[in-house]
Amino acid sequence: MANTVRTGYWLGAAAVVLGLSACGGDDEPRYRTLDGRAPIVIGHRGASGELPEHTLESYSRAIEQGAQCIEPDLVMTKDGHLIARHEPMLDDTTDVAQKFPASRQRTMNVDGVPVTAYFAGDFTLAEIKTLRTRQPRAARPQQYNGLYTIPTIEEIVALAKQESARRGRTICIYPELKHSTFHAREAGFGPNVFEEKLLAVLHAAYGNSPSAPVFIQSFEVGNLQYLRSQTRMKLVQLIDADDVNDDGTLKLAAPYQKPYDFVVRGDPRTFADLLKPEGLAFVKTYADGVGPWKPYLVRTVADGVDRNRDGKITINDRRVDGSTGVIEAAHAKGLFVHTWTFRNDASGYGFSDPKAEMQYYMRLGVDGVFTDFPATGVEAVNGL
Repeated sequence: MANTVRTGYWLGAAAVVLGLSACGGDDEPRYRTLDGRAPIVIGHRGASGELPEHTLESYSRAIEQGAQCIEPDLVMTKDGHLIARHEPMLDDTTDVAQKFPASRQRTMNVDGVPVTAYFAGDFTLAEIKTLRTRQPRAARPQQYNGLYTIPTIEEIVALAKQESARRGRTICIYPELKHSTFHAREAGFGPNVFEEKLLAVLHAAYGNSPSAPVFIQSFEVGNLQYLRSQTRMKLVQLIDADDVNDDGTLKLAAPYQKPYDFVVRGDPRTFADLLKPEGLAFVKTYADGVGPWKPYLVRTVADGVDRNRDGKITINDRRVDGSTGVIEAAHAKGLFVHTWTFRNDASGYGFSDPKAEMQYYMRLGVDGVFTDFPATGVEAVNGL
């Protein structure tokens, strides 16, 4: 999921957990989820609110805290290994600038934006393993910087399997293919190489089954369509936006207005279009669920109340007035809804209590939440 702060919102992704009744009344379903089960809590980049993201230590902490899924974002190394980084750029989350000269940087087009950085695709796995991770958010714990290495997808699968056996519960993995078009074109790996390498690992580990403890997600469409032709594992279409307008509507601006492969092939549809009835019907042809940014799911009203008590009235103080209907429409098409990202240090729409914020979305019927703080997600489910 995205790593930017947008008008007080942190972008990220969804979660899995056990809990009590989300709905009252003897005749009502226990939960409003698609399958009637408790929503799941997904450790977004692990327990990334506490430890450097996308490390085995962060994933282990998320599992410890009760997350049912761990989410590795994946990029590819020069020699074709899949490693866990939020972006193909290594600058913000590692000590690469201290280990390698500036001559190893270059400028590449990432979803239409020229970026000068150290790119994972220019480093071998052996070189990547010399790096140490760091916390990119200054307000979060910094004492773990320089301690942990970058894991491969194989190491993450091994951790999930080991912890599943040790704890007697299944830990699922929720990999995101980051920037497939970039990897195929700009980084020069070629069409579908990224996707095929991921499937080779996952099929070997879990078999080609819809019941495998795996969700594969992407903000692009063409890679998911290709995956659908190659696997029966669960696929998830992510839905982004650039920001939220002052009136509560979603702002759609490049590079967050549409899947980047739509940009490349001239498809006029936006992310918002994919959540309309015809868009959801289209998504259902290749995916099992949708992962919308959470503002897509709730109606809001500006009523002049300083809900987060920061002394000023902003978009984050808007009153939440129920569902936009996206959850219900997705469920009607047979699509589950996993929304993102929930953070203890950045609640949205005036929620000062991160647990209460997650519970609001859970009571509307979301099937899962992505959170940087899995312990809070587990508390939210258990408190329904």
